[in-house]
Amino acid sequence: MNKPRIVFAGTPEFALASLTALVDAGQVPVAVYTQPDRPAGRGRRTSASPVKIYAEQQGLPVFQPQTLRDDRAAAELASLKPDLLIVAAYGLILPQNVLDIPTTACINVHASILPRWRGAAPIQAAILAGDKTTGISLMQMTAGLDCGPVFSTRSVEIGDDESAGELHDRLATLGGELLVADLDAIVSGELRPAAQDDASATYAGKIQKQDAEIDWTQPAELLHRHIRAYNPVPGAFFFSGQSVRVKVWRATVVATVDAVPGTFVQYDKDGIVVACGTGGLRLDTLQLPGKRRADAREFVSQIKLS
Repeated sequence: MNKPRIVFAGTPEFALASLTALVDAGQVPVAVYTQPDRPAGRGRRTSASPVKIYAEQQGLPVFQPQTLRDDRAAAELASLKPDLLIVAAYGLILPQNVLDIPTTACINVHASILPRWRGAAPIQAAILAGDKTTGISLMQMTAGLDCGPVFSTRSVEIGDDESAGELHDRLATLGGELLVADLDAIVSGELRPAAQDDASATYAGKIQKQDAEIDWTQPAELLHRHIRAYNPVPGAFFFSGQSVRVKVWRATVVATVDAVPGTFVQYDKDGIVVACGTGGLRLDTLQLPGKRRADAREFVSQIKLS
């Protein structure tokens, strides 16, 4: 079987794992699409995406349209004569006329077991909900939001203390592995997509910074998931009595705490414990604005919270 002409579309580290897996397997794309360079970091310097950096290192043609909704961008993609368009965390909407261009399929590498957690933030949503498992779906793209039929899935267990960042890295690798494993079967037609059960669908909306604020009236178990889900982006946080914004990166549930929510029931060199709606949280790793992350012992030497 001749190798398909692949166009790859992706932007962040999650997408990079699928692109590198394709290249390593000899399924080298004829072109790579990624979002335009954007300001990033504290200095707001214009930076290329991880996908662009790697693609240029490999000598692959890179395209960075602002949108795929105009006729010129669609014609440019069509001129590449792709059999497959493989999309992983690209970040731009693909209209129907673009989805119709590849002769075989448009495949999306999605970080959940569809139809659970369609949308922009499936990894965070799975942790917030207390899901025990999640995984990767290879989906045939349609104009709707992650509602196309699914070629294949692969599941993983979510660790009890696993952060979104840690789970992201595992799923990114898994996505590349599943893509390479099933690509030939998809192209040959041996692997056909199955329709999703729309009645079972759940949705993971785009994350806003304010979503990460800690509400101490919530149960400790829920807040433990909250902290894990927003690590590393945007970072769970609370405001101290002096209106200092404090980020919390790691915490442990303390079931025996019974005090007014938000009360520091312990704040010394042996640890920081805050009462929640039910139980409490031992804050293991924290961060002040402009400072590096610190364990509780180091943190209490930096500032006195109330």
